[in-house]
Amino acid sequence: MLAAERRNIILEKIQEEKKVVVSELSKEYEVSEETIRRDLEKLEEEGHIVKSYGGAVLNEASVTELPHNVRRGVNIQAKQRIAELVNAEIEENDHIFLDASTTSVFIAKSIKQKEHLTVITNSIENLLELSLVTGWDIISTGGQLKAGTMSLYGWKTAEALSAYHVDKVFMSCKGISMERGITDGNDETAGIKQAMIASAGKVYLAADQSKFDKKAFSQICGFNKIDTVITDSEPDGAWKEFFAANKIGLIYPEG
Repeated sequence: MLAAERRNIILEKIQEEKKVVVSELSKEYEVSEETIRRDLEKLEEEGHIVKSYGGAVLNEASVTELPHNVRRGVNIQAKQRIAELVNAEIEENDHIFLDASTTSVFIAKSIKQKEHLTVITNSIENLLELSLVTGWDIISTGGQLKAGTMSLYGWKTAEALSAYHVDKVFMSCKGISMERGITDGNDETAGIKQAMIASAGKVYLAADQSKFDKKAFSQICGFNKIDTVITDSEPDGAWKEFFAANKIGLIYPEG
C-alpha cells in the first residue's frame, strides 16, 4: 500500500471514529509505529487532525466531510467490484437514484453501456461522468453545493427528490452496525439518503467490507428499509445469518 493511500484510509477512519491509536494502526497496516507517526504528522500539517499522546483526534475545526478527492481514493478495487455487481441489477429503462458517495461514481462509470436509463442524482461528479451519454434522462436535484464534496445538499435537494418515484436507489454509507443500522457522517447527508429511500421502490445498499461493524454519527435508517446489500466480498457467517433473518438480499462476488 502506498503511503498516500494509507493516509487517506487513516483520515477516513479518524473522520468516522474521531480518534485513532498509533499502536493499533501499526498492527492493522503492518508498518512500524514510526511510519504511522509520520503519516499523522502529514495529516496534522494538512489541518485534518490534531496529534495526541499515542495517537490523534479529528480536528473539529476542519470540514466535517472528507474532501471528495480523498474519499474517492480509498478502497478503489472494492468499489469497482461493487459497481460491476450493481450493473447487473439495473435493467434497461429503469429510473434510479444515485447518491453522492464515491461508490456511486464507480457505479455511474459501470452502467454507461445501458441503452436507456433515467438517473437522478445530487452528485456533481455523476453528472459530469454521464454528461456524454446519449439517449438517457439525467436529472440533477439542484440544491446547495457543499464545499469539497462535489455534492448538492439542503432542503431544495430533499424537496426535489420527493417529487419523483424511482424503481431503485443505490446508496452507500459510512457504517453498518447490527445495533445501530445504517449510518453516515452527518445529519445533512443522512437526510438526503432518507429522502431517496422514501421515494424508491427498492433500496440497495452498496458498501464495501470496511463499512461493516462500524458506527458513524447520524443514522440513515434501520435494516427494515434495506432490500438488498451489495458488497465486495463474502461477509462473515454472523452477518449472513443477520441478513437472512431480516429478509435482506445479499450480493457479493462469487469465487
